Amino acid sequence: MKGAVSICCFVSLLLLQATAEEEEDFTSVLRDTSHIDETLRLATEEKSGDYAAALQRLRKIYHSSIKPMEQAYKYNELRQHEISDGEITSKPMVLFLGPWSVGKSSMINYLLGLNDSPYQLYTGAEPTTSEFTVIMHGEKIRSVEGIVMAADSSRSFSPLEKFGQNFLEKLIGIEMPHKLLERVTFVDTPGIIENRKQQERGYPFNDVCQWFIDRADLIFVVFDPTKLDVGLELEMLFRQLKGRESQIRIILNKADNLATQDLMRVYGALFWSLAPLINVTEPPRVYVSSFWPYDYAPDTSRDLFKREEISLLEDLNQVIENRMENKIAFIRQHGIRVRIHGLLVDRYVQTFKEKMSFFSDPELVFKEIVDDPDKFYIFKSILAKTNVSKFDLPNRDAYRDFFGVNPVTNFKPLSAQCSYIGGCLLEKIEKAITNELPGLLSSINSGKQPGLSSCEATGCGEKPKNRYRKN
Repeated sequence: MKGAVSICCFVSLLLLQATAEEEEDFTSVLRDTSHIDETLRLATEEKSGDYAAALQRLRKIYHSSIKPMEQAYKYNELRQHEISDGEITSKPMVLFLGPWSVGKSSMINYLLGLNDSPYQLYTGAEPTTSEFTVIMHGEKIRSVEGIVMAADSSRSFSPLEKFGQNFLEKLIGIEMPHKLLERVTFVDTPGIIENRKQQERGYPFNDVCQWFIDRADLIFVVFDPTKLDVGLELEMLFRQLKGRESQIRIILNKADNLATQDLMRVYGALFWSLAPLINVTEPPRVYVSSFWPYDYAPDTSRDLFKREEISLLEDLNQVIENRMENKIAFIRQHGIRVRIHGLLVDRYVQTFKEKMSFFSDPELVFKEIVDDPDKFYIFKSILAKTNVSKFDLPNRDAYRDFFGVNPVTNFKPLSAQCSYIGGCLLEKIEKAITNELPGLLSSINSGKQPGLSSCEATGCGEKPKNRYRKN
């Protein structure tokens, strides 16, 4: 009897060992990644001269036409979004978000070919990424501390100093020479852990995520079949993504771990979980594949996974190809917001002066205006202006806080913001919004040289082909 039991145990051990060897052989087989270079066209050289000329023209339009009004009416204190030269010249940013251990870092390693190299991002089954990691191009491989990135004005990360030193200790940059990083920057984020309070991170996690979301050209929200539940932290994240639906791509990673029937059920469960969080008429694009360097599991839909991966890479390539158009659209959108802010502050100033008399108390008069702006038609009067939509108007309560810090007497009306040499602030920003930026975009789409400043060279009078070519 004992001998029979020993034989059974021995056979079981042999079967376990054979299974382990099969799994090891399976995971050691690397898949072909030549389609990554082909889809992203990494072998083709870019026309850096035209791109640099367009950037120079865009920077000049921003500094001469938009920034003066931005500074005169302290727009940065309302929106907390100051545009630096580093942000204008920065590469497109791809942001990775999602729960912990769903494969965000593995996906970056796969796209950059970093697996089994000393420089790959650390991955594992447990929560591994506790920092915001920025992977960018450099002449040699090196890491850059967060305090150094924030102190370097030539980069686009200097505004991150406002989140405090605790956050900068959790920010790290990695520079490396890579063809893909010459055209795009990747940002890996800490995984969302629902049972952890935000205060335990030591810095405003949601505010930092919002900063990166506002600047990202493409946002990958990654899930895997084992982490489909939506908690408070993930729900807050999707609230922050509101208005950025066109940049969101949802990825169901590690799909080859499931049989086809189970995968269909998981796909439906993912939509069911996300449906209350995404308030758009069209369903979001969900990519189903397995993004790591090893071959797909046997008896799975490998052809489907390969096509899904190529579709995702084509999406990424569109962002790279349209980076100049996206920057122009972003600066124009920023200019529209600055213009609306200037018009609103001007209206508050004019209403305050109209209601003031010799015996009036300035504080009480302005408190009445700022507490009930609709009574004085502050916002309704702005809608009569051109290029102003009611959907672009900021929150009324934001101006109560804004004027609580900045007294209304500190601002001049727009009619007084003119000079003989520089012209009027309102005329300059309107010209940039209606003529110069659309003309620059039109010149890029038609293949003209954008370096010249005359309307004849840039096509300022032409109707732009596509003002918001955002994919």
